[in-house]
Amino acid sequence: MFSNIHKPIFFGSLGLLLAVTLPLILFPEMGRVWVMAAQSFVTTNFGVLYLAMGVASLGFMFYIVFSDIGQIKLGDVDAEPEFSLLSWGAMLFAAGIGGAVVFWGMVEWMYYLQNPPFHVEPFSEEATAWAATYGMFHWGPIAWSIYLVPALPMAYFLHVRKHKVLRISEAIRPVLGEKLARSWLGNIIDILFIFGMLGGGATSLGILVPLINEGLGNLFSFTPNATSQIAVLIGTTAIFAVSAWRGLKGGIEMLSDINMWLGLSVLLFVLVMGPTVFILDTGLNSIGLMLSNLIQMATWTEPFGDLNGFEDTGFHQSWTIFYWAWWLVFAPTVGLFIARISKGRRIKTMVAGSIFFGSLGCALFFIILGNYGLYLQLSGTLDVIQVMNDQSANAAFYAVLSQLPLSWLVTLAVVILLSIFTATTFDSIAYILSSAAEKKLDKEPARWHRLFWAFTLSLLPMSLLFLGGLQTLQTASIVSGVPLLLISVLLMVSMVRAAQYDLRYQPDYDEPEINIEEFPENDPWTEKGTWELPDDQSSEPSKS
Repeated sequence: MFSNIHKPIFFGSLGLLLAVTLPLILFPEMGRVWVMAAQSFVTTNFGVLYLAMGVASLGFMFYIVFSDIGQIKLGDVDAEPEFSLLSWGAMLFAAGIGGAVVFWGMVEWMYYLQNPPFHVEPFSEEATAWAATYGMFHWGPIAWSIYLVPALPMAYFLHVRKHKVLRISEAIRPVLGEKLARSWLGNIIDILFIFGMLGGGATSLGILVPLINEGLGNLFSFTPNATSQIAVLIGTTAIFAVSAWRGLKGGIEMLSDINMWLGLSVLLFVLVMGPTVFILDTGLNSIGLMLSNLIQMATWTEPFGDLNGFEDTGFHQSWTIFYWAWWLVFAPTVGLFIARISKGRRIKTMVAGSIFFGSLGCALFFIILGNYGLYLQLSGTLDVIQVMNDQSANAAFYAVLSQLPLSWLVTLAVVILLSIFTATTFDSIAYILSSAAEKKLDKEPARWHRLFWAFTLSLLPMSLLFLGGLQTLQTASIVSGVPLLLISVLLMVSMVRAAQYDLRYQPDYDEPEINIEEFPENDPWTEKGTWELPDDQSSEPSKS
């Protein structure tokens, strides 16, 4: 049962999680103070590095797509994609974003309109334009480029080099060398990524479970409480536990397909029944505003705040830097999942497809749901911002839905959508966490192992949710992501070094699709000088 478990990573991840969560449970106030202080220190002192990392990630993806590396096929010459293009796009979108985009697509503009960027006057026309735009920016091409940084080398080593391990430490082996990658340093890197993913997953559950709970309260006329919240968590956990048991094709792919069509149906209904022309006009204007100002938005650091009497709004720290740090924490797991499901496709297809499907999917939610809420605010139909400020963002979310025809049916569809989105995301996370904690990945991680991480993702966050420590765990996971800034650079260097080294040994790659078939006899980053799988992972050496 435990023979294929990588024990240092498995028990090290659990140990770190317990070491952080137990003090938060026992001393919640003190823990919150320390972690928030650490978050403030990180965003203030490392913020410029996060912004630079975002720009570098996007630039790196352009380089990959237009270089020979992008032509390399992930797999053998005759390898076919495991999933159809639509199922593949739906799976990576559901794993990378989940139900959070439904919530933030609806409410994020409310925060920006009150506290806009670039020192714009709140509630002005310019502030309104930025409010309708910034959500798409934060959930757009840069976010998906950050996800793809670990996806690229992992997909290359898994499908091209046939290295049956799905861990971040293996992806940076061409930079660190074999000895360091397989030492305590490699284990620490893998443990940090698992801890960050558990913390990130905990926070997502903390957002979505209360949102689903409130939606059910509206549908069935009851006041949401702790008991109903536990029932929602159990129901959601049951869905993704069954999906985790069934695996990729029988579970994640099926849920992702359901989610894609249900989500598109909800968006189409809102578009048709809402102010269609306003939604489309504002959406197109926002796309143009974002593309025209992408570099400015990605590099705005507000450097003159508090100097010579200038106002420091803290917008970039509260939103852009926070989001880039958040995507970076999720990047290893989402990236590994994208790598796992991309066999049979070219690298450029994986990169361009991920950015396209991911950015388009997010943009649709912000354009349709967000602009519908914005229309209600501007037209005076409903003071959505007042509802949010007086009650909660969750209340504002359902107040917007209540203005639609057949609002009861729409709310029911959205609650189902949120539940399946949540299940799909955590099923994907459980799949990758179990993969990372196994020595050798032949086909799929053991079922009991996938279920173990599925329930760990639910039970520990819920204990913190009722103790008020969930936000603390969220910020703790973001702080733990600081080392990932350096690891991101190593991953990019590793990808280029490995692929270019192999390309030199190909007899001819004039074809539009490059298949890596001949491997060099020596690899400069390994201890022995030759690329071969360790004895505990494969009895068959790599082709040389």
